[in-house]
Amino acid sequence: MRNIFVCIKQVPDTTEVKINPKTGTLIRQGVPSILNPYDHFALVCALKLKKENPDFLINVISMGPPQAKSVIQLALALGCDNGYLLSDPSFAGSDTWATSYALSMAIKKIAKPDLIICGMQAIDGDTAQVGPGIAAQLAIPQITFCQEIELRENKLIAKKHIDDGYDIVETSLPCLVTMSMPKDFELPFPSFVDIVQSLSKEIKIYSAKDIGADENLIGLAGSPTQVLRIYPPPREVKTVYIKSSSVEAVERMIEIMRNENFIK
Repeated sequence: MRNIFVCIKQVPDTTEVKINPKTGTLIRQGVPSILNPYDHFALVCALKLKKENPDFLINVISMGPPQAKSVIQLALALGCDNGYLLSDPSFAGSDTWATSYALSMAIKKIAKPDLIICGMQAIDGDTAQVGPGIAAQLAIPQITFCQEIELRENKLIAKKHIDDGYDIVETSLPCLVTMSMPKDFELPFPSFVDIVQSLSKEIKIYSAKDIGADENLIGLAGSPTQVLRIYPPPREVKTVYIKSSSVEAVERMIEIMRNENFIK
């Protein structure tokens, strides 16, 4: 059997996130958590590949607190084969680089990857760094911002989004891809029967020691970057109505932008 790994994350429902005005940190108590939508689409892509290539196993892996098992359970209910959760106080405070290291160590412990699929980014951080970080740790090729992927023998063909359209990129396996998501794509959810059946699938929980991680390379100690403050930008709306000819309106707009230091 060949192995597809899908890296997923449980994130706060950002439409309901609130900020503590004193500490500048997210208030997570009472805030519902969801499967990161880009990771959800990555699962859809993995399941499509498995349908076309039945010799693949789909291994879902996440890092987080024990409650993150819920998003792994969702992945299993959608049809994935195996679920793994990295959960250990030692992982707390890990930045994207330390997270990439931990996930890559877990992948190496579980099985040799033929393909790793990640969401483009997590909606709570928007860094888009973990997928490329895993590829760097494992020294394998990567293709980012993909909307479609397909396998042809031992090669992967990806439709990669770029600023002015798309590129078609080809690479050999093993490789890693990160998935963006087509506009207005409707993410599927499992039926009640699928959810019940998925409960018989075991979710394996690994500690830092289980995956052989160097504790100096995870958590706050292993994170070269740290978030000092999180705060919502001030909402200031200044509306100026300009009633004049087109030429006069443009001149007035330029004057306003210069006064506001938008242009020089």
